[in-house]
Amino acid sequence: MKQSLVTVVVAALAALTAPAQAALDIGDKAPDFAIDSSLAGSVTKFHLTEALKKGPVVLYFFPAAFSVGCTIEANKFAEATDEYRTLGATVIGVSHDDIETLKKFSTTECRNKFAVGADVDQSVMKSYDAVLALKPDYANRTSYVISPDGKIVYQFTSLNPLRHVANTMAALKGWVAQKKQ
Repeated sequence: MKQSLVTVVVAALAALTAPAQAALDIGDKAPDFAIDSSLAGSVTKFHLTEALKKGPVVLYFFPAAFSVGCTIEANKFAEATDEYRTLGATVIGVSHDDIETLKKFSTTECRNKFAVGADVDQSVMKSYDAVLALKPDYANRTSYVISPDGKIVYQFTSLNPLRHVANTMAALKGWVAQKKQ
C-alpha cells in the first residue's frame, strides 16, 4: 500500500513540475491580441496584427519581472534585439506583471531595447497555452516566432532562460533563409 501511494505522489509531482509543452504547433494561427506595453519606460498599446505588418514577431512569455531567470532572459533578448531587427523581427515579452512594474523592467532589464506587455488578466498567456502549471497566475517561459501571415513557425517551452534567444534566433534565421529561396 505504501509503495503504490509513494508511486502516485511521485508521479503527480513529476507531472506538476515538468515543463508543459506549448499547445500551439507550427503552422497554427497565432491568436491576435492587443495589450498595454512599455518600451523604454513609455506606455503604448502593442497590437500583434500591427506588428506583423512590419515583419515576423518573436513573442516570449516570462513568469515575473525582476526575478533572477526573467532578468537573465530579458538581458539576453536585449543583447540580441539589434540582430532580430536586422532580420526584420519585432520582439515582445509578456508577463502577468502590471504596467508600472514593466515600465521599470523595460528600462533596466530590457535596456530600452524591446517592449514588454502587461497581461494582467492572463488572457494572452492562456490563448497561447503559456500558463505555468504550478502557479497558474504566472506565465510559463514559452517563446514563439510568428511569421507576418500570423502563423507559428517556432515554439519552445523551458524554464531555463538561457536557450530562448538562441533557439528563436535560429528559427528566425531559418525562416528568413527559406523565404529567400
